[in-house]
Amino acid sequence: MNYFIYSFKALILFFFLISSVAAKESKYFNDGKKLFLEKDFEKSKFYFEKDIVFNPKSENAYLYLAKIHEKNNNKKKQEINLNNVLILNPKNEEAIYMMMKIKISESDFLETDILLKKFELICTSLCSKKSEIKKEINNLSNNTLEKN
Repeated sequence: MNYFIYSFKALILFFFLISSVAAKESKYFNDGKKLFLEKDFEKSKFYFEKDIVFNPKSENAYLYLAKIHEKNNNKKKQEINLNNVLILNPKNEEAIYMMMKIKISESDFLETDILLKKFELICTSLCSKKSEIKKEINNLSNNTLEKN
């Protein structure tokens, strides 16, 4: 009987510790998001990175880091963070959309087409962006053809 009581107490303590760690993780993300919306990108970057330390599977923290690197015109770091998002959630339509924009800017039509097909299958809230992407691809391909 004592074993059951000790096990039960240990289980309660474990859940208490887990919930406090989870609260701290979400606090870092929420603080980072608040600073991001206030356009304090350096401080928000710090909080998103801190959130990732405690929760390496925080796809939203990686997504916001990608947005920060987009604002800072650092495509390489933006792409790294978007790849992390897509590893964690291959159906994250915002990450796919942002990745398509990068691939268009690099004139990578093959990768953009692959991403666009995936995007068309999964889009729910950004479906209106399909026509924008197709238009950008057409404009870029026409410009490429004119140069040749």
